[in-house]
Amino acid sequence: FLLFMVRSMQISTHVFMQQTHRIVNEKEVNITEGLEVVASLSSHTLTTIGQRDSSHPRHCKHQLGGQRLVNTDSLHFISRFFPSSDVHTEAVQAALAKHKERKVAVPMPSKRRSLVVQTSMDAYTPPDTSSGSEEEGGQGEGTPTSSQGSIGMEHWISRAIHQGSTTSSSSSSTQSGGSGAAGRLADVLAQTHVGKSGNAPSTSPASTSIPQPVTPTLPAMLLNPASLAFVCCLHLLLLLIVYLCVPVSSRVSAKIQQLVNTLKQPRRPPLREFFVDDFEELLEVQQPDPNQPRPEGSQMVAIRGEPLGVVTNWPPSLEAALQRWGTISPKAPCLTTMDTNGKPLYVLTYGKLWSRSIKVAYNILHKLGTKQEPMVRPGDRVALVFPNNDPAAFMVAFYGCLLAEVVPVPIEVPLTRKDAGSQQIGFLLGSCGVTVALTSDACHKGLPKGPTGEIPQFKGWPKLLWFVTESKHLSKPPRDWFPHIKDANNDTAYIEYKTCKDGSVLGVTVTRIALLTHCQALTQSCGYTEAEIIVNVLDFKKDVGLWHGILTSVMNMMHVISIPYSLMKVNPLSWIQKVCQYKGKVACVKSRDMHWALVAHRDQRDVNLNSLRMLVVADGSNPWSISSCDAFLNVFQSKGLRPEVICPCASSAEALTVAIRRWEDNQPPGRGVLSMQGLSYSVIRVDSEERLSVLTVQDVGTVMPGALMCVVKPEGVPQLCRTDEIGELCVCSIATGMSYYGLSGMTKNTFEVFPMTSSGAPISEYPFTRTGLLGFIGPGGLVFVSGKMDGLMVVSGRRHNADDIVATALAVEPMKFVYRGRIAVFSVTVLHDERIVVVAEQRPDSTEEDSFQWMSRVLQAIDSIHNVGVFCLALVPANTLPKTPLGGIHLSETKQLFLEGSLHPCNVLMCPHTCVTNLPKPRQKQPEIGPASVMVGNLVSGKRIAQASGRDLGQIEDNDQARKFLFLSEVLQWRAQTTPDHVLFTLLSSRGTVLSSLTCLQLHKRAEKIAAMLMERGHLQDGDHVALVYPPGIDLVAAFYGCLYAGCVPITVRPPHPQNIVSRSACVMTSQVISKLLKSKEASAAVDVRSWPLVLDTDDLPKKKPPQLYKPSNPDTLAYLDFSVSTTGMLAGVKMSHTATSAFCRSIKLQCELYPSREVAICLDPYCGLGFVLWCLCSRIQFINITTINEEEKGDIFLYNESRGLDLSRVRTCVVVAEERPRIALTQSFSKLFKDLGLHPRAVSTSFGCRVNLAICLQGTSGPDPTTVYVDMRALRHDRVRLVERGSPHSLPLMESGKILPGVRIIIANPETKGPLGDSHLGEIWVHCTHNGSGYFTVYGDEALQSDHFNSHLSFGDTQTVWARTGYLGFLRRTELTDASGERHDALYVVGALDEAMELRGMRYHPIDIETSVIRTHKSIMECAVFPWTNLLVVVVELEGSEQEALDLVPLVTNAVLEEHYLIVGVVVVVDIGVIPINSRGEKQRMHLRDGFLADQLDPIYVAYNM
Repeated sequence: FLLFMVRSMQISTHVFMQQTHRIVNEKEVNITEGLEVVASLSSHTLTTIGQRDSSHPRHCKHQLGGQRLVNTDSLHFISRFFPSSDVHTEAVQAALAKHKERKVAVPMPSKRRSLVVQTSMDAYTPPDTSSGSEEEGGQGEGTPTSSQGSIGMEHWISRAIHQGSTTSSSSSSTQSGGSGAAGRLADVLAQTHVGKSGNAPSTSPASTSIPQPVTPTLPAMLLNPASLAFVCCLHLLLLLIVYLCVPVSSRVSAKIQQLVNTLKQPRRPPLREFFVDDFEELLEVQQPDPNQPRPEGSQMVAIRGEPLGVVTNWPPSLEAALQRWGTISPKAPCLTTMDTNGKPLYVLTYGKLWSRSIKVAYNILHKLGTKQEPMVRPGDRVALVFPNNDPAAFMVAFYGCLLAEVVPVPIEVPLTRKDAGSQQIGFLLGSCGVTVALTSDACHKGLPKGPTGEIPQFKGWPKLLWFVTESKHLSKPPRDWFPHIKDANNDTAYIEYKTCKDGSVLGVTVTRIALLTHCQALTQSCGYTEAEIIVNVLDFKKDVGLWHGILTSVMNMMHVISIPYSLMKVNPLSWIQKVCQYKGKVACVKSRDMHWALVAHRDQRDVNLNSLRMLVVADGSNPWSISSCDAFLNVFQSKGLRPEVICPCASSAEALTVAIRRWEDNQPPGRGVLSMQGLSYSVIRVDSEERLSVLTVQDVGTVMPGALMCVVKPEGVPQLCRTDEIGELCVCSIATGMSYYGLSGMTKNTFEVFPMTSSGAPISEYPFTRTGLLGFIGPGGLVFVSGKMDGLMVVSGRRHNADDIVATALAVEPMKFVYRGRIAVFSVTVLHDERIVVVAEQRPDSTEEDSFQWMSRVLQAIDSIHNVGVFCLALVPANTLPKTPLGGIHLSETKQLFLEGSLHPCNVLMCPHTCVTNLPKPRQKQPEIGPASVMVGNLVSGKRIAQASGRDLGQIEDNDQARKFLFLSEVLQWRAQTTPDHVLFTLLSSRGTVLSSLTCLQLHKRAEKIAAMLMERGHLQDGDHVALVYPPGIDLVAAFYGCLYAGCVPITVRPPHPQNIVSRSACVMTSQVISKLLKSKEASAAVDVRSWPLVLDTDDLPKKKPPQLYKPSNPDTLAYLDFSVSTTGMLAGVKMSHTATSAFCRSIKLQCELYPSREVAICLDPYCGLGFVLWCLCSRIQFINITTINEEEKGDIFLYNESRGLDLSRVRTCVVVAEERPRIALTQSFSKLFKDLGLHPRAVSTSFGCRVNLAICLQGTSGPDPTTVYVDMRALRHDRVRLVERGSPHSLPLMESGKILPGVRIIIANPETKGPLGDSHLGEIWVHCTHNGSGYFTVYGDEALQSDHFNSHLSFGDTQTVWARTGYLGFLRRTELTDASGERHDALYVVGALDEAMELRGMRYHPIDIETSVIRTHKSIMECAVFPWTNLLVVVVELEGSEQEALDLVPLVTNAVLEEHYLIVGVVVVVDIGVIPINSRGEKQRMHLRDGFLADQLDPIYVAYNM
């Protein structure tokens, strides 16, 4: 009755779920969450399901709170609801189900429509039809579970999620603002932060052993399907309500708010205590977790394999075996090759192999070079370059080399000059001294040819003689010539190349005795006998394919059926067909071959594998190989495949075959369920009760015959591991490699290892060889491999294997998103720790949303299963990753492309906030010391007060007639009388021709007419403001003095934007052309014409003079307003009095020695700052000729070439004017560029001015050269100055900002306390001088708001002097140089503006420093600007180049800022050239850029939101 009730409730529940699914789909509502609830409820029984079937492949499983529910009815219900499947995928899907309320709360990246990759569907081949094996080991290709007939739980859930993907993830946005459903994710996140909410598993190591509370009624629910159905319905209803009520936002600011909400979560692992040294920040040192598992077993004992049997008829060498079979059984088949149609192409018999090998040996020794100087002698190295579809030619050449006692170096065919890894192969050939390359006729014809038909020298390769080994090209050896066949000795037999983790290629030398012993060991282990047929799918040039298919087969006179890679691509079942056709006894395959055979097996019916006694799985150590083995057995067991036939093996280039499962053993394969948490600490914990995932591994057999094996610690002294500890397998045997060719140091560390006990005593007098495999030796001497040293990634002190990460990523969406399972996982070192990078090829039909959803799910799965964060996840188009010769991913080349920014991904997701947990502690500002304890006379804290001044302006120009005139208008009248014909201005075109000029008298008369027009037509009063809207030129100067003659206050305005300041102007003066422009329809669209003040055209002036010229009653009255937009985007006018104006001109005259004969060339805007002063003011006082350049045509000013006869040797001073820190790189580049034209490097200098004082420093013509110092950037962030040597780490060059002007006093003050600081201390620059501005004038009536800028007093010391605050940080340093007065020179160094400095993590960062680091990262970054937004750092880069390079910049920018500034970039924006706004002085308008970004006005190529 109970079973009947259970069954009926199952049916009703199933029907209800189907109806709910249909209804919800009709409403277009996502029910993914409901399905995930079901999956999470079922995850309680996953452990029990996995334990019930011991034949499950290596997999990850979840356990909830250590509970075991073994009620059979509940198991029956679950198994009916979710049929059995690959448990690794089950675990991943269960992990994702746990994230049902923990969606990734990061907005989807914004991508320009043109950047969306549109890949041709022709490039896409469905996996079930293409069948080609594209992997060569390393990274796997899919999981075999996807091909099984039953619909598993992972398929059920994945299908539902796939159907609901359009609403469950952020919608794809092709504009800068679209975030789709990202707002919903943020709302969900507000209740459930990742990893920290509800019953979500805590990932801090200290809490992993504490079981989470489980709802008391949960077991009852599992026992009662009706209750389960009710809970499912309830969850679905709640989720539908939540879904329908969540608002949607598409603003960029909303996206940033989501990102901020995400970043409010506590990071993992939690931050521990930090400490900050006095002058430098120290990164957090990873402290060992006190709760981490530790090895507790006894010290292991080395395991010895069975004795290598002594057989009387074994040949003394491999050449002797070839001679025996070639003479005794010349017609016995040795090798059969296949064409791409699967038909036999050629059968090589032992007789032909013997005769042709002799022929090759003779020609190598006697037909290359001359008799006196042969090119190849016995012992020399030669390269074997043969394609993968011609094993017969390779076999003949290989044995020809052995007979000639020449050392063959098999390598891959270089198809192009830029093959992945080809350059490193060339380095190996060069180090081996290779001068001859043996190849086949077809291969030789296919090699790239130069214009003359010769094979070019490949990059990094030595010069080679290409020698074709076909018989028709060879000479017959004389009848009396015969190769000398010796017994196997310690001479090198061949060199096998090995690619390391970093991409370098090493040559492993194998001696003749090792070669023979290895063949004997394989023969004994595999039970090989004469005339057996072996089917080989592997690469015959190296590894298992070479050892079994070329060497051991000849020793035993076996018949090899070689399946080329090209045939496997067309027909993945070909190897199974050949086993059936030839009644093959042995097959050598990789797991990918088994997987693709599974995919295609439904097309093949007449399969019988009864003849197969041994299926050698070459990559038995990979996590997905075990899944392939079990799935393959599951399908083909009904077709004659016996379980004991599958024999995984472990091997490495250094140790050859390490272990192989024996085919005759009747004992079941060994399996171990290990804790993934324990494995990350190199500890074996079998089936522990931890909440994290576990890993099932199976054995790879026992130790090889005649070998001794032990396990040692991977790093440091080779000490024996404990029995429950993971380490590196080491082998002591004759049958291993001997050395890395030419590398004695590395050879000693790998091939000459002496393992030691804990007491320090070696366990053997014979050396061991490191295999590069990580694992342990289990009960019964079974060898278990858990990973490879090359794939090991140590993140925050925990070890993770790249293969395990690949397996987890593949299990998220098997075969649905990743193209042919092509995923690369590697680590990059950022900020002194390894960071995991995942790169995958996406299928051509994938959408933007598919990509983002898959990435989000992969992050969740890896985080849950492995408890580690992914630093970067990149997706590339299909078939674009660099490949190995057999189609696998070339890992080191992929990593290199990633690091240099040449990977060209189509989607990138960076997660630095999650991964980087070793940042320095945020700065805590210390309370300041009271004034009484620091001030003693002119000393502050034991140092001289940082103050300096220029020469005294009052002691000069005593005889100067101009000193009696206080006003500029008086000076001009005096000049017009005394020197009327002196030319004041010369305006030049870009070609150097004179456009117009102006004398003193002409300027005076023109100014009089303008003053008359202002009085008559404008009816203006004294003090009225007049906007001067002119292009740069003489009209502007005349209008300025016309205003002074009329008593008006002139305001120079740039023509394009007159609406900025004219609201307070009583009149606008301009030229006729601009006057028409202001009244045009286009202008009226922006500004109402009726709101304009009076507009006067000065092109038509009255002829009469004004009745009298205005003379100010008080020299402190307003002379003019200097309006400017600061770099922070603030528009304000500075009031300049007549006194300040006159003092300003006199100060510059003295500093620059401006005499009447002096000529000054100006390429500056005449509207504000120092540019306006030099244009309009200085010429009146100094009586000099100002040569200006027409602003309209100045584009090519610096493009004159030497043919024009340009000579810059007369230039005494070239001053770069800017309101910022001097850009050393720019000035140095400028000096270098024009050095050949006579410009002296000493002539180039900078000035420093700001809003309160337009010119504080100007180099001038006398005084010492500007000095450069190097300061520590890390100390600068803490507002300290620490001088370091040039080239020191974190050093920043600062150039002196010119010499302090006469009449200027400077002091460095603390911006918070307003107290004076000592020499070489960083503080705000305060200035006291006559030509300071009087105050701000703004159009908003808040002039008093910044009055403190112009009238400040020190809090202690000299409290009477009135100072103006520049708003710039800097420091003074007394140098050893002397100035003109003979005293030591005080140099002022400007660091940056206070308004632009960013307070991040309690430290002060200057944008220019971060921007300099970013620009250096990639050649395509032309300009960069950074700004903060809600505690996030936003980096905007301008891209020069293809839009496809945009996504390459995201990881590079993030890494550079992390490494150099210890900051995490929140948002990376890639834009076109010219988007970053620049003002007329060349300074970046960062706040304008920020406003444009937040208002979605930038039209970015790509916006990446780093998680």
